[in-house]
Amino acid sequence: MKYLRDLPKIDKCLSHPLFEGANSALIMKIAREKIENLRQKLLKEETQRVDEERLMQEIKKAYDTLFEPSLKPLINATGVILHTNMGRSLISKTLLDRASTVICNYSNLEYNLKEGCRGERYEHVSTHLKTLLGVEDVLVVNNNASAVFLILNTFAKNKEVVVSRGELVEIGGSFRIPEVMKQSGAFLCEVGATNKTKKSDYTNAINENTAMLMKVHQSNFSMEGFSEAVSYEDIKTLATQYSLLDYYDLGSGYIPKLPYHLGNREHSLAEILTCKPSLISFSGDKLFGSVQAGIIAGRADLIATLKQNQLLRMLRVDKITLSLLEESIKAYLKEEWESIPTLWLLFRSVEELSQRALHVKEAVGENYCAITPSETYMGGGTLPNRKFPTIALHVKGKATVLERKFREKLVIGRIEEDKFLLDFRTILPHNEVLLIDIIKQIVG
Repeated sequence: MKYLRDLPKIDKCLSHPLFEGANSALIMKIAREKIENLRQKLLKEETQRVDEERLMQEIKKAYDTLFEPSLKPLINATGVILHTNMGRSLISKTLLDRASTVICNYSNLEYNLKEGCRGERYEHVSTHLKTLLGVEDVLVVNNNASAVFLILNTFAKNKEVVVSRGELVEIGGSFRIPEVMKQSGAFLCEVGATNKTKKSDYTNAINENTAMLMKVHQSNFSMEGFSEAVSYEDIKTLATQYSLLDYYDLGSGYIPKLPYHLGNREHSLAEILTCKPSLISFSGDKLFGSVQAGIIAGRADLIATLKQNQLLRMLRVDKITLSLLEESIKAYLKEEWESIPTLWLLFRSVEELSQRALHVKEAVGENYCAITPSETYMGGGTLPNRKFPTIALHVKGKATVLERKFREKLVIGRIEEDKFLLDFRTILPHNEVLLIDIIKQIVG
C-alpha cells in the first residue's frame, strides 16, 4: 500500500490556490471525506494511485455544489398557469421592485408613526383590501388552510359545523376538511348525500349546539350528472334565520370577469360579497394572483374576535408577504393587469399565442417542430375540469426522451398523445430567446 503515503495532508488542501477565499471549515470537512474515500479505495485496490490535482478538483466541485441554490427558475411550458409543483402564482418584477423599498429597509411593520407607539401589522393591507372587496374588515394569515383552521377554532370549538357531504374535500398534501375540523376542536355535522344536498338537509341538522353553516368550494374536482348543491345565498339566508354564522371557504377567489366562459360556474368575489357573508376566506396565491396567504374577509366584529385568538401569532404573515400583497392589491385598484402575471397569462388570446409559437418555430426550423392547437387547465385547485384553449409547439422526436432532455435544461413541458409539447399559455415572453437556444441545442 505504498500509495497511501501519497495521500495529501488536510493542511495542504487548505493552502491550495483553488480554495483561496473559501470557508476553511467546510473545505476541511469535504477534504476529510474525499481523502477517506480515496483511502478506502486504495485499501480495497479499487484504484492504484493518488491523483492529487484530480482530488483537489473534486473537493472544489463538492464545495461549489454546496452553494448551488436548491430552488431554481424553471420555464413552465406545461400550459398549467397555477402549477402547484412550480409555485403557483408568479410575482411580477414591477411589484417586487416596488415592495423591495420596504423589504430591504427597516419599516413601520408594527410601529404606529402617528402615535409613536406599537402598531398592528395587519393594518398595512387592511385599507386597500377593504376598498377592493367592499367589506367591513379583513385579516391575512399565512395560507387558506390556516384561515379555515382559525375560523373554526375561534367560532366553533366544541360546537357543530354543518357541511354538505359533497364538499368534504381533500386537496394537495392530504389536507382534508374533516381532519382540519377535528384538529380545530369543531364537530363536523355531515348533511345530504355525496351527490345531492338540499336546503332541507341543513335545516334538519340545526340544533342547540350548531354554531355555523359552512360551504366549501370543491377545489380540484367537480360533480356532474345526477347532482344538486345548495347555493351560498340559500345557506346565508338559513344562517340568518337561525342566528348562526355562515362561512364560505372559497379556496380561490377572483376579481375580474374570467375569459373563455370560465366564470359560468364560478362566482366572482364581487358576486359572493353581495350576499354580505359573515366570513369568507380564499388563497392569495391562486386566482387572486399574489403571494401565498389566507385572506379572511367579512364582519368587523368577527374579524376582531379572530385577532384575539392566541393561535394567530403562529399563523401571522411576515413583512415580505404583506409588502408584496399590498402592491398586488394596489395593482388591482389601478387595474394594472399586466402586473398580475396569473391574470395576464390567462387573458392572452389564442391568436397572440399562435404568433409567438410561430416566431419560435421559424427560429428553430420547420423540420424540427410544428404548431399544435390544444386545451389546458388552470391548475392549483381552481376551476376544476374547466378546459380552455391554448397553443403548443410540438417538438418532433421521441416524447419521453425529449421530456427528460428539456427537464435537464430546466424546461418543463408535457406529453400529449405521444407528442412532446411546449405550451405557450405559460411561457413568459422574456424566456423565448433562451427557449429557442435550448430547443436548438436539443434537436440540433
